[in-house]
Amino acid sequence: MSTVIAQRPSRVPMVAACHALGLNRGTVYARRKRAATGEPPRRSRKASVQPRALSPAERETVIDTLHSEQYRDQTPAEVYHRLLEQEQHLCSVSTMHRILRSIRENGDRRAQRPAQHNAIPRLLAKAPNDVWTWDITKLPLLRRGVYLSLYVVLDLFSRFVVAWMVSRKENSALSKQLMDEATARYCIRPGQLTVHQDRGSPMIAYGYLDLMRELDVTCSHSRPRVSNDNAFSESQFKTQKYQPDYPGRFDTVVHARRWCEDYFRWYNFEHHHSGLAGFTPEQVFTGRYCAVAEQKQRALDARYTQSRERFVRGRPIVALPPSSVAINPITLDGDQTAADRVNFPTLTAAGDVK
Repeated sequence: MSTVIAQRPSRVPMVAACHALGLNRGTVYARRKRAATGEPPRRSRKASVQPRALSPAERETVIDTLHSEQYRDQTPAEVYHRLLEQEQHLCSVSTMHRILRSIRENGDRRAQRPAQHNAIPRLLAKAPNDVWTWDITKLPLLRRGVYLSLYVVLDLFSRFVVAWMVSRKENSALSKQLMDEATARYCIRPGQLTVHQDRGSPMIAYGYLDLMRELDVTCSHSRPRVSNDNAFSESQFKTQKYQPDYPGRFDTVVHARRWCEDYFRWYNFEHHHSGLAGFTPEQVFTGRYCAVAEQKQRALDARYTQSRERFVRGRPIVALPPSSVAINPITLDGDQTAADRVNFPTLTAAGDVK
């Protein structure tokens, strides 16, 4: 390399030549100086023998001890302390590890499962019934340790709860019933819908997945132990359990079902969702938000005409719901009981509930 540096064209500076060859400029100058004065080249630190290193005989003694029948199944730390109890000291624990590493005998002896890399679910909904997301939460009863299971299916684009179910059980048979009836109710075409869920046993059961294949519904799953992949369902559950009238514990299944019925009616038809620019899930799901936005705009225009000086930024414009909703977007900058029935909000043209 030094010869190449010395024979470089005069127009090529030393810095550029060293950078192209991957050399340190100070090292080149030092070698040139030693060659001029007749000083022998320095040996690298790795090639030099350390004065405090074990001798070859001591090294072989350590290896033989670690290979012995008494210690071959023990860790270096265990061998070290056992030898000390016998008033023997061969070397430190780190030196034992270093010697074993040099002969490729260090590490876990058992077969290790390699690190798992799960694909990040990335879903995009541009219209209602493009993507549904669903989850199950527990509703505690007054009796300690007894819980009900609340299944909730949410339309990602509009946050409209398309179906829900309260059950004493949590299994794949109920999840199959939930999705079978929901897709039929909303006339989901083959290949139209993607359903996102986490990795609970009802969501990954073979029977449930077989039904999804029969319906030609694409299934998406959260990564293991990543709750943020199903953030929209989790957010809805938080909204539900932070309601002022949420009882905390329910008396019976009938009580839980009655309360959920009132809650989901409010959530779908009266709740002005912050993620929908203040529109209700029903308005976005049915497309009525366009007419509602015109009403809101007329109210703002009237106020702007009356008190124009209060709007320092000009005429206020009604914000519309997002045109698309994404999960993990890419940023460039059993037996059925009465409580196991699937519940569907009934929509009319005016958005009322039947």
